[in-house]
Amino acid sequence: MTLHVTDTLTGEREAFEPANDDEVLLYLCGLTTSDPAHVGHARTWTHTDVIHRWLEYLGYDVRHVENFTDVNEKIVARVGEVGDDEREVARHYVSEFLEVMRDLNLRRADVYPRVSEHVDVIVEMVETLIEKGYAYESEGSVYFDVAAFDGYGKLSNQDVDEMESQGNPDERSEKRNPADFALWKAGGVDPEEIADHQHEGAAPPEEAAAEALTWDSPWGEGRPGWHIECSAMSTEHLGETFDIHVAGSDLVFPHNENEIAQSECATGQTFAKYWLHTGMVQVEDEKMSSSLRNFTTAADAVAEFGADVLRTFFLSTVYSADPTFSEETIAEAEERWERLERGYERAVEAADSVDAYARVEHPEFREAVAGARAEFEAAMNDDFNTREAMAALLDLASEVNAYVDEREEYDFAALKDAVEAFEDLGGDVFGLSFGGSEGGDVSIAEDLIELVLDVREEERAAGNYERADELRDELEALGVEVQDTDEGPSFRIE
Repeated sequence: MTLHVTDTLTGEREAFEPANDDEVLLYLCGLTTSDPAHVGHARTWTHTDVIHRWLEYLGYDVRHVENFTDVNEKIVARVGEVGDDEREVARHYVSEFLEVMRDLNLRRADVYPRVSEHVDVIVEMVETLIEKGYAYESEGSVYFDVAAFDGYGKLSNQDVDEMESQGNPDERSEKRNPADFALWKAGGVDPEEIADHQHEGAAPPEEAAAEALTWDSPWGEGRPGWHIECSAMSTEHLGETFDIHVAGSDLVFPHNENEIAQSECATGQTFAKYWLHTGMVQVEDEKMSSSLRNFTTAADAVAEFGADVLRTFFLSTVYSADPTFSEETIAEAEERWERLERGYERAVEAADSVDAYARVEHPEFREAVAGARAEFEAAMNDDFNTREAMAALLDLASEVNAYVDEREEYDFAALKDAVEAFEDLGGDVFGLSFGGSEGGDVSIAEDLIELVLDVREEERAAGNYERADELRDELEALGVEVQDTDEGPSFRIE
């Protein structure tokens, strides 16, 4: 069965045809490094991860790029709270993001580009847009001229003449059209821009703004605009045209719309072939949001519920849906995960028992196992329909339980197929940890690592730096990456 996807740009369900028969180029709009990742972000991560995994299951090589926006006024607003300047704040949150990504059992992207290391590429793209007549300089800033691009508004289905002003109201006098947006912003960060975004403990706005990063450019010292960042980084690492662009539905306009305009004007090529947008997690009928302060951090959710329960919650709805995060929906996810885990364990126990025979054949059970796999595959090929795919796995668990309860002798080949279906589909594709890999052994290992790090800190405090370094090297040889931070040592099991 051919994979079909629903493209936001066309609004149609289309057969998926990547530019290269063997490879898929995938870009995800990553996070701005100004707040902890929350459950809504983790849901987008997880669905993108499963898209990646399913494409690999189909036999594609996947080149997956996901950026970190580490230059932004909201980051500057955190100066004094979690770092002494914009760069330190960004590093703090990038470190947190990477740690929770591993805790969620996400496949690593091939590249995690950051804005601060791609300013030269951004400047080059802005220069190209000016040369081609799609952008103009004004008072040291550069703006994209939306009227110069006939396709502007095609993603969000809006008419340019009916659009509201983009950007800071103070920019209006510098722009030809209120809907024009900034590609390059002159100067640094205005203290007034960050005052409303600051939390308790942050430096005064004037002090924080003084720690904002700026770069030289043909138009004077300044900072890149938000939208141009993703265009520059994606084309740098995936080329002028790539296959799939994933983002949250809240980014359709203006961010993704502006990405299309500036990228296609700069290159003359189609920017992305397929646009997939994930829905927004809801909390009491409101979107979970850092700005609304109604979020649960991804790290706290993993610590409280575990990665398997969270992934089950995320994957029980299709990526485009707007699920509700609540005690009730998490309880449902816990029940589903327990059913899946128990079904897998019973299949393993029965297959490994003395009651599983080579010459016993139960055609109905074999058909049920094959049917569950076929239903899962059909669901995933239908626009990555994880809800129906999850239902197929739950049906498989029910079939296993009924089979083991009703039989005294088992069809080994059928049980082996069932075990492999759980591992291939639930494990490799859904990223669930069957077999207890997320259980007590890991917890014990983490406790032991903490003890070793405590001993290492004692050695460092006593001035025994050579012994402290030896302990760190020994941990790294065992696959434990240690990072020393201002808050103390942290670790990640590779």
